Amino acid sequence: MADYVAAIDQGTTSSRLILFDRDGRIRQIDQREHRQVTPRAGWVEHDPLEIWQRVREVVGGALASSGAEAGDVAAIGITNQRETTVVWDRETGEPIHNAIVWQDTRTAEIVRDLAGDEGPDRLRRDVGLPLSTYFSGPKIRWILDHVEGARARAEAGELAFGTMDTWVLWNLTGGKDGGVHATDVTNASRTMLMSLETLDWHQPSLDLMGIPRALLPAIRSSSEVYGEVRGTALGGRPVAGILGDQQAAMFGQTCFDPGDAKNTYGTGSFLLVNTGGEIVHTEKLLTTVGARLGPDGPPVYMLEGSIAVTGAAVQWLRDRLGLIKEAPEIEKLARSVDDNGGVYFVPAFSGLFAPYWREDARGAIVGLTAYANKGHLARATLEATAWQSREVVDAANEVADVPFSELKVDGGMTADGLLMQLQADVLGVPVVRPSVTETTALGAAYAAGLAAGFWAGTDELRERWAEDRRWEPRMAEADRERQYRQWKKAVERTFDWVE
Repeated sequence: MADYVAAIDQGTTSSRLILFDRDGRIRQIDQREHRQVTPRAGWVEHDPLEIWQRVREVVGGALASSGAEAGDVAAIGITNQRETTVVWDRETGEPIHNAIVWQDTRTAEIVRDLAGDEGPDRLRRDVGLPLSTYFSGPKIRWILDHVEGARARAEAGELAFGTMDTWVLWNLTGGKDGGVHATDVTNASRTMLMSLETLDWHQPSLDLMGIPRALLPAIRSSSEVYGEVRGTALGGRPVAGILGDQQAAMFGQTCFDPGDAKNTYGTGSFLLVNTGGEIVHTEKLLTTVGARLGPDGPPVYMLEGSIAVTGAAVQWLRDRLGLIKEAPEIEKLARSVDDNGGVYFVPAFSGLFAPYWREDARGAIVGLTAYANKGHLARATLEATAWQSREVVDAANEVADVPFSELKVDGGMTADGLLMQLQADVLGVPVVRPSVTETTALGAAYAAGLAAGFWAGTDELRERWAEDRRWEPRMAEADRERQYRQWKKAVERTFDWVE
């Protein structure tokens, strides 16, 4: 009998394989980073072949170091950086261009042209998303427009598009020798090309962006057997779960009921609220598919507040300003002062996502006086994460039927106790961290394990969720609202910077 479920977590900066046991505990991790390619300001690319090589390495590395064999693994789940776009040749398996990463803003002019007189929300009612450089559709359009012969080859069915889940799945299951070309509903819902109602490709969106249907993968559920692995250390085992990274974190946090919410803190931060079978529309947040269990299962919808820069702001302090040598040092530096000294930092490096959707915004540090020091800037950086999360929580509370009573949190930044206390303070509700913080990979493992019968159902998964630590709010309401007003003023200073 198999002892583990494996999760491949293909992220923005690295790829990992994590083995989980029946109790949802981590038994082995292998992780390898890949290069960030930045050919111009605002452009971010990855080498898809390098990423596939890293995936192969972590699969072999995790099994070798754990002593497990392929037969010990019941199924494999995939979770991935969403929206990142790759187009490749079906016959050779060679990408025709580097993958264009979700953070990339080169498609700004395409997005403006697509919006036309009807504006950026012209497709929102059908696909749940505004026209934005964030999503995959305009990135596909850019590749077809800028790679010689790509459009004709795409129309002839010679090329394949995928987000990174599709690229990994296709290669895992044979690649050019019969690899499965498919995605799941959660990733498809981030392309701006899928109808939320039908869960099929939305022809008016394809027509608007000039994207041939022959280029696109099949849309499948989030938990079913897509195919068997061929040619790696996991050969013969079924790939049985796919969830985009934020939906996977939601699943790993067992947020299965309407009103359940989580916030993931990584390069950016992502708040998701379960709205059940109801498609809720709001201009401030994204409407997306949270999961679909099995081909005949009903879809679960979610509201999402996407914040572009949170952990990336800490990396900026480290790599560009040299204020810290390692990211975890920011907590000690921020604790060296009692407050922010009147300093507010809005890290709108490539515009603002939810709830503003302002691509004309750029970052700003305001409130500086001669009193301010590097400790105040460090604290303002952590506070920026908390205040941005407060803004998307407020936007969700405006339309969600069930107001938040607490917020489940996960991701690397949850190790920062000061940030978690600040988050509880600015929200005015408890912040709760689970005992297993690798919830993104855990969610993909759960989806695969359910399809393979490794776990009986979602009730069994709920029983495995356990609290590690809880932060209660301490800030007085009057102080919280005063600082929130100052934050809002700082945000307004970032608008209209790019003409």
